[in-house]
Amino acid sequence: MIRATIATATLLMATAAFAQSEPSGSTVEVNGMQMYYEISGEGDPLVVLHGAYMNIPTMGEIIPMLADTHKVYALEMQGHGRTNDIDRPITYPNLADDVAAFMDEVGLEQADVFGYSMGAAAGLQLAIRHPEKVDQLVAASVAYDESGWQPAFRDFIPQMNPDMFAGSPMEAEWKKLAPNPDGFRALAEKLIALEKEPMAWEADVKTLKTPVLIIAGDADVSTLEHNVALFRLLGGGVMGDMGEPLPASRLAILPATSHTAVINQPDLLRAFIEPFLKGETPAGFMGM
Repeated sequence: MIRATIATATLLMATAAFAQSEPSGSTVEVNGMQMYYEISGEGDPLVVLHGAYMNIPTMGEIIPMLADTHKVYALEMQGHGRTNDIDRPITYPNLADDVAAFMDEVGLEQADVFGYSMGAAAGLQLAIRHPEKVDQLVAASVAYDESGWQPAFRDFIPQMNPDMFAGSPMEAEWKKLAPNPDGFRALAEKLIALEKEPMAWEADVKTLKTPVLIIAGDADVSTLEHNVALFRLLGGGVMGDMGEPLPASRLAILPATSHTAVINQPDLLRAFIEPFLKGETPAGFMGM
């Protein structure tokens, strides 16, 4: 997960706004903001959470693909898309509490959750802080501890400042939907502060009962070792074919994939996500 880096601009330039298949858009008051969301599809509920500086359109084709088999609730979080910013820091606990409050407002007692990047960390905190609300979690490009970031990213964080984003294609894309087009710098300051927010969630992750599908690129912002460590914290990494059922959590590594390329492979993402949400596992040799 890249919580908010200049590399996100590459994603926004490369990802065209995908025409949703007749989504129903609305707003609901959540913790002092007017949160925008779209509902599409039919089936079991699935909440989708975008990455930093992103919105529903820049999540691309994965949302309508998932809406083929699920009732998708795609959210735009604080200061993103059509949701207004408020006088409050953007933190992962705050974002998680916003999602929980949103679910209460729209009458969702429990749902599956798919989050990418910042949205994945918000989803992880949602499972930690409000476990009763999350049936299964798909976390793409996430980390549970700041030590899990690639050294190059850790070195880059102290250099980040809002001027890096001023006048960028990222800002131009953001302004297209923003309720306050002059608020980009304030948002960038909050997201840079989010990069510096301490992350040390190992103890909380160990207590999770929620099944988690971890998805990461093999050239993602989190290290491969960190993704394996997260998988092991959730009970994964054991040997199969020994007469015991596999752990509920899963790990998928996308080949030749950087952070910003993760969300641009919707067919591959769906191929991992759908069997996980259905509880399907591949058959072993001789049916074992």
